[in-house]
Amino acid sequence: MKKVMFGLAAITAVSLSTTAQAAKVDICVFDLLGKSGESYQMAQEWALAAKSWGAEINLIPRQDEAVADNDFKAGKCDGVFMTAMRARQYNKFAGSIDALGGAPSNTIAQKAISFALDQRNANKMVTTLSGKKYEVAGIAPLGSAFIFVRDKNINSIEKAAGKKFAVLGYDQAQKIMVQRVGAQAVISDVSNFVAKFNNGQVDMVGAPAYAYKPLEIYKGLGSNGAMFNFPVLQVTADFVIRPEQFPAGFGQKSRDWFVKNLPKSFSMINRLEAGIPAKYRMNLSAEDKIKYQKMLRDGRIDLTKQGIYDTGMMSVLKKARCSVDKANFECSMAGE
Repeated sequence: MKKVMFGLAAITAVSLSTTAQAAKVDICVFDLLGKSGESYQMAQEWALAAKSWGAEINLIPRQDEAVADNDFKAGKCDGVFMTAMRARQYNKFAGSIDALGGAPSNTIAQKAISFALDQRNANKMVTTLSGKKYEVAGIAPLGSAFIFVRDKNINSIEKAAGKKFAVLGYDQAQKIMVQRVGAQAVISDVSNFVAKFNNGQVDMVGAPAYAYKPLEIYKGLGSNGAMFNFPVLQVTADFVIRPEQFPAGFGQKSRDWFVKNLPKSFSMINRLEAGIPAKYRMNLSAEDKIKYQKMLRDGRIDLTKQGIYDTGMMSVLKKARCSVDKANFECSMAGE
């Protein structure tokens, strides 16, 4: 009997050892500041928590988002942290939280992200593309994107006509909307779009407060620039994995961790937004705010019809907006 028990124990030990080895995974983390950035530091906290879910994580910092994505595609990473605008190719539902005007406040964004990551939406977090399975194992907020201008005389969207606006080349939505207002879309990447603003190659750029100090946006603003104090979209980062490389149930445990940490993330974002000097803030009239909300809504509906945004997420975002602001003009309107 002892021999049998010893044999079973040995088999179990070998099995557990094999599982542990199989669960050791490489994760590419995009952060413009590398290991010193906020995103990488968050990933470190997540990796520590992942040990209790049965995975040994090796984080690989990438300061070029395209490189992080290509490494993931090539199988050099089993998971990748990157902006939702680029991650939308893997999961349109999660990647559409960044829809234009979709989450015009951090409160609304927190509601939308919490709902998306809830267990009831677990099936929407998994997609199969070209025979390969992908899963969104987390969504992290980076904050509202605001429009920064080098010349405060550009104090309305109408005055953007003819001006150069840096847009991320892989996000069709940005290009289409910039062209809609008559501005010139200057194709850029997340690694250089602010640099183009700072050195005068473009007149306008959209970015979250998260990027203000690290990317030195104040250099582009100088003494005559301004920031429209009106959020145009919510920037998020998605964590995409190949689920077969992780222990069973890992994805939902990871998503639950991201939900649990949302208050901490938004507290940081609120602090960063408050840190932008008041002298740069350009407040819009109530009339202009409504006008721009309608413009973003029309653009959002059009982009959804084109297949760029997910219809299910547009419904989620609208419910989140109207739960926070029931008096909003759009709450009684159909279309989303």
